[in-house]
Amino acid sequence: MAFTKTNNDEWLFLNRLPELTFAALKKRPKVKKTGSRKVIQYIFRTCGLTVFPDLNMKYTNEINKRRTFAIISHPDAGKTTLTEKLLLFGGAIQVAGAVKSNKIKKHATSDFMEIERQRGISVATSVMTFEYNGTLINLLDTPGHKDFAEDTYRTLTAVDSVILVVDSVNGVEDQTRRLMEVCRMRDTPVIVFINKMDRDGKNRFDLLEEIEKELKISLHPMTWPINSGKEFKGVYDLHNKSLVLFTANTKASDEDVVQIKDLSNSILDKKIGETDAATLREDVELVDTVHGELNVEDYLKGKVAPVFFGSAVNNFGVREMLDMFIRMAPTPRSRETSTRHLDVNEDKLSGFIFKIHANLDPKHRDRIAFMRICSGKFERNKYYHHVRLDRDIRFSNPYSFMARQKDIIEEAYPGDVVGLFDTGNFKIGDTLTEGEDFYFTGIPSFSPEIFKEVVNKDPMKTKQLEKGLLQLTDEGVAQLFTQFGGTKKIIGCVGELQFEVIQYRLLHEYGASVQFNALPFYKACWLTCKDDKKLQDFLRFKQANSAEDKDGHPVYLAQSEWFLNTERNNNPDIEFHFTSEIHKEAV
Repeated sequence: MAFTKTNNDEWLFLNRLPELTFAALKKRPKVKKTGSRKVIQYIFRTCGLTVFPDLNMKYTNEINKRRTFAIISHPDAGKTTLTEKLLLFGGAIQVAGAVKSNKIKKHATSDFMEIERQRGISVATSVMTFEYNGTLINLLDTPGHKDFAEDTYRTLTAVDSVILVVDSVNGVEDQTRRLMEVCRMRDTPVIVFINKMDRDGKNRFDLLEEIEKELKISLHPMTWPINSGKEFKGVYDLHNKSLVLFTANTKASDEDVVQIKDLSNSILDKKIGETDAATLREDVELVDTVHGELNVEDYLKGKVAPVFFGSAVNNFGVREMLDMFIRMAPTPRSRETSTRHLDVNEDKLSGFIFKIHANLDPKHRDRIAFMRICSGKFERNKYYHHVRLDRDIRFSNPYSFMARQKDIIEEAYPGDVVGLFDTGNFKIGDTLTEGEDFYFTGIPSFSPEIFKEVVNKDPMKTKQLEKGLLQLTDEGVAQLFTQFGGTKKIIGCVGELQFEVIQYRLLHEYGASVQFNALPFYKACWLTCKDDKKLQDFLRFKQANSAEDKDGHPVYLAQSEWFLNTERNNNPDIEFHFTSEIHKEAV
């Protein structure tokens, strides 16, 4: 008997459920210990039903409709430009802003802060939602500069897959390697988009070999380029067996796509010339021999990365990648928590805060917390349990995003990123549930590498400065320390550019003018000790190097690796931690 939702078998089955349950338990008593869901599934097998009604699958259709991914790369590889083109295909915007163009007043939709518009770079992760071919896509555009790496690393914990943009001219760069390491830690599925094919760059085979060797991932070409630079004529779609022709400075249209199932067809010679046609035939034969058919399972496990060639600024090769992404990218996944494995199909809501942004609209002192929904259904005006504060809160104006533009939503499902209006309740890594207490694991908080003292240039603005420092450090762009036994404020960042961003935002968003004085520290270590007296004695003795983070946890600021190792050897009872993840339970 085949069970389908289109006939009355479900009703018949539910009416016979008590009788079947009794029979199943009698037949196999040990099933009692495995919980009601296992009993139901066992009953189904016993009755020869081919599909189990999963008791927690009421949101399956919504979950299967969603794809949540981030675009990552080294600076200037074309992430934000690619983001714009994807939004263009999704109908979310009508005209893409020219990134870094001084002549045109338009700016990239995803670069929403004033400083991003001035510099033509992204300095914060922006979240955008759009629909394409019946699929709801949540897209996160990340900063490429290593100075903002922490924001990018946290964003990678909130997505299910990644598009890695590689510049065909420069190949693999430092930041690309670091980002891929984070992806490998979580086995995140990766699609590679090799951009700027209309510029003279590296040989395509050399480029693929370099990516495989440097990033330690197997590649599987899905499209293949015909020449590059000024001679770039287009790509051959290996999956759909079609030729996509390229014309500079024009948008790719359906007329540019020619179906060529067999490459020996003479149409190929007419379209791209005999020499290029011969080269393409040789290349495709070699690629087919080496790679064969793509195994989607290997892609989903993060072992193989499909590769697409194109030119984002010319809108070329983007549609082919987007179509393939919709077909094979993972739907929202189940996740690990501090107490158990959380299934994405569970009925009850759970989600975590991975980013906080103050003053999204400079005219209003708003602060938005970005929450990734991991299970259940989020509803407007419903009370949810804030695990860290141990209290229930509700949200009357939850938002979905198009960078700065916000739309109020009534409900959201796993995979969605929701903006919650925050009055200071949230910190990065906080969890919302429907009553259960747990935290999502693996949300990093790294030790800063550069430390500077904050000097207030206008004593009349002390209150604004304190408020600005607290709000900006809550966003996770930097960490704030107060010297032990004193009032000296110290900011720790991963890169120099972050200090410029903080200085700019303090002045323009809070009216506080500051200068930063460099300090000779190289790493911050969070301290724990079973003997509180020993810890207090150490902090007193090392007062010049001791501080508290903004949550009141003791921190040792080491001047060099030698000093750090010396203190660790001299104080074996005190533990030195390089991330603040250890305080997750205590915070």
